[in-house]
Amino acid sequence: MPYAPPAARVLGPVLLAVPLLLGVAPAAVADDGWSVAPFARTREGRPYVYAEGAPGTVLQDTVSVLNPGARPLTVRLRGADGDNTSGGGFTVREKPSDTGAWIGFAQERDGRRTAVRAVTVRVPARTRADVPFTVSVPAGVVPGDHPGAIVASDGGGRSVAVRVQLRVSGPTLSALTVEHVAVRGGRISYELVNRGTTVLTPRFAVHADGVFGALLDRAPRTLPVDLLPGRRVTLSEPWHDAPALDAVDVRLTVTAAGGARDTASASARFVPWGAVTGVGGALASVGAFLVVRRHRRRTRDGGADQQPGVEAELTGAVS
Repeated sequence: MPYAPPAARVLGPVLLAVPLLLGVAPAAVADDGWSVAPFARTREGRPYVYAEGAPGTVLQDTVSVLNPGARPLTVRLRGADGDNTSGGGFTVREKPSDTGAWIGFAQERDGRRTAVRAVTVRVPARTRADVPFTVSVPAGVVPGDHPGAIVASDGGGRSVAVRVQLRVSGPTLSALTVEHVAVRGGRISYELVNRGTTVLTPRFAVHADGVFGALLDRAPRTLPVDLLPGRRVTLSEPWHDAPALDAVDVRLTVTAAGGARDTASASARFVPWGAVTGVGGALASVGAFLVVRRHRRRTRDGGADQQPGVEAELTGAVS
């Protein structure tokens, strides 16, 4: 596991505090300036923690808590499972059962070092604290990607997270489906489901045909989504120049690395209801006029009394 300092490799002290002169590129920054990042030896840093190992192994790495403020900082670190928001963003689950449950921190108790699920760290002012942790991969776990995170929380209710990209060695499967395609309100909505065991970054293409030919043909492009295994997200595609009157067939094609691919279609009917209502009203008015005219003719021919209120009632109702 790359970038782990010597203290992390031997699970030495619970944390190593160093001045901020060394610095790291923060991956997650709280509102008041403190941040958490994967440990790095250069200022460029790492965007996330990457770990890979076989089932039954114990992996080690370190995160850094940076406190640039003038007062000491106390944060609580814990492991969490990664998750997708409904719109495709990254979030964490409250109760871990996967990678988050396999993350442990070293803690001194009665002169003995033990692994705990969460640890509280006090960081002096203008100091960086390097906190080692382990990921104990259970035996028999399914190979593939197991996204997780290390969440840091302070006493003021703020929490930030560093992503942990865990890959368990073994055969993997890349598979996805596109479902529930619908066209409404100038948008094409759809759902993507990751049916495999790897994190997918989908590529999306859309094509639409009307009665007289193609109306929409957008080339494949990469979506800004990391679709986690087993997760479902709801996305939409704008269609601002949709036709006013047409019968349309829409086809979506989604692909991803590893051979993942799926297509789905939907039909839509575009009708300018305002114009239709206006035409219908005009036709109804003409029909009402003909009915009244026929009624007058029958009254005149039959000698019955004419009712002048009938024409006003009929034409008024239609108008």
